[in-house]
Amino acid sequence: MTALTTLSLAQTAAALRRGDFSSRELTQACLARIARLEPALHAFITVTPELALAQADAADHRLAEWRRLSPPFSSFANGGGPGWGLLGIPIAVKDVLCLKDVRCTAGSRILENFIAPYTATAVERLLAAGVVILGKTNTDEFAMGSSTENSAYGVTHNPWDMSRVPGGSSGGSAAAVAARLAPAALGTDTGGSVRQPAAFCGLTGLKPTYGRVSRYGLIAYGSSLDCVGALARSAEDAAIVFTSMAGRDPQDATTLDVPVETITIRDSTPLADLRVGIPQEYFVAGMQPEVESAVRAAIQTLEALGAVVEPISLPHTQDALPVYYIIAPAEASANLARFDGLRYGPRQPADGLWDVFRNTRGERFGAEVKRRIMLGTYALSTGYYDAWYGQAQRVRALIRQDFEQALARVDVIAAPVTPTTAFSIGAHGDDPLAMYLEDIFTLPANLAGVPALAFPVGFDSRGLPVGMQLMGPHFREDMLLQAAHVFQQATEWHKSSPMV
Repeated sequence: MTALTTLSLAQTAAALRRGDFSSRELTQACLARIARLEPALHAFITVTPELALAQADAADHRLAEWRRLSPPFSSFANGGGPGWGLLGIPIAVKDVLCLKDVRCTAGSRILENFIAPYTATAVERLLAAGVVILGKTNTDEFAMGSSTENSAYGVTHNPWDMSRVPGGSSGGSAAAVAARLAPAALGTDTGGSVRQPAAFCGLTGLKPTYGRVSRYGLIAYGSSLDCVGALARSAEDAAIVFTSMAGRDPQDATTLDVPVETITIRDSTPLADLRVGIPQEYFVAGMQPEVESAVRAAIQTLEALGAVVEPISLPHTQDALPVYYIIAPAEASANLARFDGLRYGPRQPADGLWDVFRNTRGERFGAEVKRRIMLGTYALSTGYYDAWYGQAQRVRALIRQDFEQALARVDVIAAPVTPTTAFSIGAHGDDPLAMYLEDIFTLPANLAGVPALAFPVGFDSRGLPVGMQLMGPHFREDMLLQAAHVFQQATEWHKSSPMV
């Protein structure tokens, strides 16, 4: 059974269509691997075996009907058609996305007993495509973190080295896919929370264009920054998940009415005339030398595959970190005001209303969430709003303008995802600024709203994965995925797996 979990999502989908095994057999194999590895890995907050097996049986029934109605079924084995890509595929979902009748904690004690009354649109669309949901994955509390150490439910470990973090805040999803507990998983990316775990765990992680995937049913952190994304083993796999959940949603006014066509990943397509920009601001002093060398080698590979490489500048990159840590906490302070002990989660006893708020939030929120709420409240307070939040929004516009000008010259921008490989658990525990600096290369794409894709390009001397990202124009996820797929056809980095 374990061998079933070694297949990529695309391989698994093709095997299910051929009838090599059933969705139930595959789901049982994933659940057995979760049971064996989860106590040490801690990728999940909640596992849903009964739900998963029921969904697998339903998928098997649909597969059997389609075989009966569409002979010869073998004609679908290597390409499929609309609706085939995810039917019967087990996935994991980050525990900030609602799934009806299943606990949704956002990694926080303030929501430890919250049962979602509805399902997030992104998850609903995947369910309509026939996915099997294995459970809800661990996350930094309210997605605030870069290591998954801020979860109220314990630390997730990196499958490549159990003494190191998997990245954050989608660390549970990344660890689950890297450890072959699931072929793919959903994450969210507010400042790099899909791409950084993808880099640390040797995966492909897509942050779509802001507004490309509905945020309805996502427990909000920073509403102008949050994106629902996918973590998978390859660009081909990520494309299948993305196209199944993207598109306009009437229940999310920020979604964009732009058609989402199925992305056709083509094998052996050269990157002829693809213009790749290399921003000088992303190769800075203090980077781990092995990260820089692996990324530069990957850029040379793109060039050998036909891409045209040229230097560019994103001059306001240095401002992204302070801008983000004004805007995101400000939005968080507003979004998290609803968690007051009255409507959600357990309530701490007190004599008066304000004491209920103070006691519940004081005891149930973790230290990092409190820190960001206080930063955000200060930035929005009377007398400081224009000097801090208003000024940050003006500089954000300059960052967005940098990307617009650069992407008028080049098709995509290539850069490191992180300045280092995965760091040790506890390494930044007493230094919030050092933790925030882990996101220095990922924040700008969120501030500009552009799509970005991380994928593995090597290993350091400790055997830890190194990731590179491609950033592109709004709505051009297809170009990023195709370029990464061509790279992955010519390399083997994405095929490596940890010896868990």
